[in-house]
This record gives sequence, structure tokens and C-alpha cells, in this order.
Amino acid sequence: MTLQQEIVGNAMQMAVVNLQPGQTVYCEAGKFLFKTTNVTMETRLSGPSGGGQQQGGGGGMGGVLRQAMGTAMQAGQRMLAGESLAFQYFTSQGGEGTVGFAGVLPGEMRALELDGTRAWFAEKDAFVAAESTVEFGIAFQGGRTGRSGGEGFVLEKFTGRGTVIIAGAGNFIDLDPADFGGRVEVDTGCVVAFEEGIRYGVQRIGGLNRQGMMNAVFGGEGLSLATLEGSGRVILQSLTIESLANALRKAQGGDKQGPTGGLFSTHAG
Repeated sequence: MTLQQEIVGNAMQMAVVNLQPGQTVYCEAGKFLFKTTNVTMETRLSGPSGGGQQQGGGGGMGGVLRQAMGTAMQAGQRMLAGESLAFQYFTSQGGEGTVGFAGVLPGEMRALELDGTRAWFAEKDAFVAAESTVEFGIAFQGGRTGRSGGEGFVLEKFTGRGTVIIAGAGNFIDLDPADFGGRVEVDTGCVVAFEEGIRYGVQRIGGLNRQGMMNAVFGGEGLSLATLEGSGRVILQSLTIESLANALRKAQGGDKQGPTGGLFSTHAG
């Protein structure tokens, strides 16, 4: 059953979802806006990929223990990733219902359609809502890439079939690295989401020479850029959380980075 949804608004978009009787959609805690009275709301620690209603209650005590362990592992993964511990599930009862969702930053939203052949990966906090047939998971970008990339260490992973709604900051641009020689390099905070098959990495800006240090210290990008290689859909955002935070600090008189940016930037927390 296809999820009927409409993304409305401009500077701060929202998704209005129309649910058929018995249809369920879930969101990350804090992304819900409104619902009609015939839509039930239930908060759970488990996502659709395990420990939820899809697994059922069979298997006696062993099944209960497996379900509890699956839920605990899911919640633990999300806690380590800095994600919300809970999901909210919305189901329409006795007729069609409507639910509204939104992201947490001024910007765009996008509905992605999964057909079961390719997963989608998204940056942390991009997830807004999805059909119950879409599985939400955490992908840890291990090794050297994750440690050097900052934002690239933790990714949200969506598999299965159905609609998933994501949000980002500023405006979106869709591109395919194959149209640009097979590789693009972007600010690590600009990546919103990409299809499975895209190779995501992080590279150092320049070498340990004069120009490399100039890029890192005065260029405003720090030491690293994200790299996206291969063929597939990539979604980038025009506003990074870091630049938004810097603008807010400057407006409040707390900007201490001066004109240089880069390694001279100071970040609260």
C-alpha cells in the first residue's frame, strides 16, 4: 500500500501524510506535529527492523527474551549514535486519517521510495518518518573514514519497501557522481542522503605543505572533505549545521572565530 503524502511549505517544510484504514507510519520522537482524532499514537523503543510487531510474540519465554534483547540492542545502537531512543507509531482506525511531521531545522524535506533493491543512507538526524514496511537501522562508518570525517561516522540506513521521509537544512540539490566523472568532493556537513552503491569516504584537504595548511586554517573547511564516488542518487543541502550555529553565535555576540574560520573556529559543546 503506497503511502499518500504531500510535502508543503517553503522555508520550513512539513509532510502531511494521509493514512488508509489500518495503515501505520512511524517517526523519530520529536518530529510529530499533528494528527486527526482517529489516528492512534504509540511510543516504542523498538523499530520495525526488530523487536516490534512484525516478529510476533511466538516462541514462549525464549521468544520474549529474544524480542527484549533485540529491542535493547536497537536502543543501545541509537543511543551510541546520538539518535532518539524512541519511535512514535501512528495507525489510522475506522477510516482515513491524517498525520503531520517536520524536521528540526529550516529547510527542505524529501520523500524517498524504496523498492527493496537498494538501501538508502542518510546523515544523522535526517530521518523524519516512514511506512512500517521500511526498516530503520544505524550504519557505523568504521575505520579511518569515520574517525576523520566527523559527521560521517554515523549514518542512518533504510531498507525494505515503501516511503521514507527525510529532512535537511537550506535547499536540496540532487546529483549523480557519474555525471561528474564518477566522483564529487563536498563539505562533510552538506551530505544529506545517498543510495546504496555510492562509495562514501573522507579525504584530507591538500598535503602537509603551505597551501594545505592555508586551506585548513583559513578556508573554513577544516582538514577534511567528504568524497562520493560511483553511480547513484545523492542529495546535498545548502546549509550546514555548523554554519548555522556559527551565524547564531555571531548574532548573539559570541562569535570568537574571527575572519579565518577553519581550525580557528570555536564550537560550543
